[in-house]
Amino acid sequence: MKSTDNLLQELMSASDLDRFLSDNKESFTENNVGKILSVLLRKKGISKATLAKQSGMSEVYLHQVFAGRRNPSRSRLISLCFGLSATLEETQELLKQCRMAQLYSRDKRDAIVMFGLINGISLFDVNDKLFSEGEETLY
Repeated sequence: MKSTDNLLQELMSASDLDRFLSDNKESFTENNVGKILSVLLRKKGISKATLAKQSGMSEVYLHQVFAGRRNPSRSRLISLCFGLSATLEETQELLKQCRMAQLYSRDKRDAIVMFGLINGISLFDVNDKLFSEGEETLY
């Protein structure tokens, strides 16, 4: 697989977009949230039912996400990361793979979320802190 820099160089010098796309189809990332989350779920060794409970979501909604029928918002993805007890690095990688903005420490809301992830604070306590600070809660 080509590096991102090599892919960019090829794209910049390409004269035919269709040929570039065809020649590099194996190099493009897949934006399948369900597949990406499945990898994390297996790594963490918890059930979907436990994940639903710990992330404040219904099991029906969660099964739709894993089946690829629903695409969760950034806040819901972050909630899932709390439910998975994901690290900050795992959360950032998930957001990146799902083409969502990564958490940014200069943003007050994101800083609160990051602190919660780093320190193993529950989603429910992070939401309480967000609410008390006048920030939008995760769910």
